[in-house]
Amino acid sequence: MLNTLALPKARELAAETGFSVAAYRRIGVLQLAGVAGVALGPAVPALGGLAGVGLLLLLAGAVVVHLRKGDPVATFVPAAVCAVLVASYLWALFA
Repeated sequence: MLNTLALPKARELAAETGFSVAAYRRIGVLQLAGVAGVALGPAVPALGGLAGVGLLLLLAGAVVVHLRKGDPVATFVPAAVCAVLVASYLWALFA
């Protein structure tokens, strides 16, 4: 039943990447948790650091999925740019 509640675009993207809708939803929850952790990072650096590392892993996974699908470089540039931003955040947090 939860799959029927997914937006059509989310169902399409999940199928396109080879993930189930439930897995795609879990990835989204991990992304939101990472963003919340990064936002709290200045107040709780350990949490921000863990969240940043988690986001880097998610972004690396996104690049791997795009490469396996044979997508053009332009499709995974946003993930690569976000990875650079997260790495910069981690450097600023702990430098």
